[in-house]
Amino acid sequence: MSNTSNFREAMRQAQGQALIGPNVVANALPFLGGGLALTALGTYGGVRVLDSNPSLFMPTFIGALVLQLILFFVARGVAEQGKNAVALPLLATYGLLSGYTLSGIVYVALGTAGVGMQGIGIAALGCGATFVAARQIGSNLSDKDGIALAQTVRLGIIALFVVLIGQLIFALFGVFTPQPIEIAISGIGVLLFVGAAVVDFYVLPRTYRDDQYLPAALSMYLTYINLFIFILRLLIAINRD
Repeated sequence: MSNTSNFREAMRQAQGQALIGPNVVANALPFLGGGLALTALGTYGGVRVLDSNPSLFMPTFIGALVLQLILFFVARGVAEQGKNAVALPLLATYGLLSGYTLSGIVYVALGTAGVGMQGIGIAALGCGATFVAARQIGSNLSDKDGIALAQTVRLGIIALFVVLIGQLIFALFGVFTPQPIEIAISGIGVLLFVGAAVVDFYVLPRTYRDDQYLPAALSMYLTYINLFIFILRLLIAINRD
């Protein structure tokens, strides 16, 4: 959920501003695609580890998660300074690590009856369809509607983050979320990140110049990775026995 701080900062910078980077989203798209491809590679590696040596997965998962969080803040800071040559390999590594930490939920999806590869494909297609619709809607939002939607989505993501922390704390004590509540949480997460995808097309051109395509790509990457995760969570929750 590192998307929360990134989204909040972008909104703070964007409010009331005219377009400063009309082509920044287009410039960011190749890097977004590359990051998602590296994430898929990292996920494949994580799933292979779970299959071949499951006892090794948890220690490497924790290490990858810690390094991923560090890289997020370092890479974002470097990218926003315009040091693209330094930021690019950091972001590439971040994408691989993100994929590795994502492999746990993908592995669960593969082992859940009614989800499997078909569910993963549905989640991926859902992200693609969201991108197409969000681009059309978000690029044409008025300032009034764009700011209102962005503030609503921001507050919703913060609330969702609090709920997820609560879920984690309860899980540590062996108390797990009932299926109807998990479906509701996952469904709300899907809606919020669909909203965030729309907001990206309003916020990013008002936040970043055309040459600041890497931080813009990172913001979009976080939106679609979180959307993918919540679609998968929803499918798993619906099909859970």
